[in-house]
Amino acid sequence: MNQMEKRFPTRINMRRGKVDMTHGSGGRAMAQLIEELFAKHFDNELLAQGNDQAMFNVTDGRMVMSVDGHVVSPLFFPGGDIGSLSVHGTINDVAMSGAKPLYLSAGFILEEGYPLADLQRIVISMAKAARDAGVMIVTGDTKVVERGKGDGVFITTTGIGVVPDGLDISGANVQPGDAILISGHIGDHGVAIMSSRENLAFETKIESDSAALHGLVAEMVAAVPEIHALRDPTRGGLAATLNELAFQSEIGMKLYEDNIPLRGEVDAACEFLGLDPLYVANEGKLVAFCPADKAQELLAVMRANPLAADSAIIGEVLEDEMGFVTMETGFGGTRIVDWLAGEQLPRIC
Repeated sequence: MNQMEKRFPTRINMRRGKVDMTHGSGGRAMAQLIEELFAKHFDNELLAQGNDQAMFNVTDGRMVMSVDGHVVSPLFFPGGDIGSLSVHGTINDVAMSGAKPLYLSAGFILEEGYPLADLQRIVISMAKAARDAGVMIVTGDTKVVERGKGDGVFITTTGIGVVPDGLDISGANVQPGDAILISGHIGDHGVAIMSSRENLAFETKIESDSAALHGLVAEMVAAVPEIHALRDPTRGGLAATLNELAFQSEIGMKLYEDNIPLRGEVDAACEFLGLDPLYVANEGKLVAFCPADKAQELLAVMRANPLAADSAIIGEVLEDEMGFVTMETGFGGTRIVDWLAGEQLPRIC
């Protein structure tokens, strides 16, 4: 009889069992859930320390930390689920500084009555996403709320990484004359979520672009260390991201609508749903700003990576103390791309 069998003679029924309040009580049931589900699938030497914290060595460079809460609805969607999304989202936030992500923590809020089979599916997906990204989930926490007080599963992840000395990538560094690049088609994630949520069927299946981008970022930085800023256009989409950066750097921007990659089926779905694709969330894309004379070199590096094969130069940075983002439309006119008023798509990440 091994140690687990001695501690827990009866195994959890992952196939038919459900989350109950004892799984968040701090007692035997909670310890067993952690052991048989989370520790089993997230297994690594730091997590195996078994403490309330993870202890690791600090490497050379500057440390980077980011935290992200995930409340996506539905929990499973074409191209991913809340588990893989919670890994990709935080890894990408860390990577947008040029850092190499190293470790993640994971906090789970579970609703009483949630099927353990579905929770196991989420944890397995999360573990695979972390392994594929070369990042360890080293500590975590689990809480349970009463039935009706949650929505199945909420996950908060915190990421830690390290950025090399001498590298300075920040939203405050965007400069007039910079070129604006994007790593591929916009709007895939938000439309995949909405079509799944509303049970909408389109002729072509639209899948989330959820992916970890730190490998792409490393290639970009190695080739063009002059990159000024990187950002992943998640909530609020491309439009919100560019307005944030225009405000942060006190500059203006001009986009070219015909240059912005957009799948025909996503465009059609947005038109059907009454959405503007510029404001629809992405979970596997990044926006880059670099000197104009480095743009073609950076574009070539991005297009060589499968995650950014459809990259494009979509605009330029202008001097504008008012911080306006404008777009030259396909019809030759100009429109202001303003902040989104309200919430176009709730619960998309």
